[in-house]
Amino acid sequence: MDDNNREEDRKNFVRLATKRVNNALKYVRLIGNLSNTSNYYYKDEDVEKIFKVITDEVEECRQRFYSKKKVKNTFTLE
Repeated sequence: MDDNNREEDRKNFVRLATKRVNNALKYVRLIGNLSNTSNYYYKDEDVEKIFKVITDEVEECRQRFYSKKKVKNTFTLE
């Protein structure tokens, strides 16, 4: 791959990473809004499930940068 392609790949990575990380941060903040007990009722085990699945997914995401396996998870409290 020549330097021009690598430079373009880098630009695409930076552009997409910036957008996707900012979107992820937005949604994490929205999850934090669920802590408002004036509007929501939840159990401690609900909170633990939420943060376990998020933590697990972040760790899998980190590992994908070091290996090539792909895993998709979904989440539900029910």
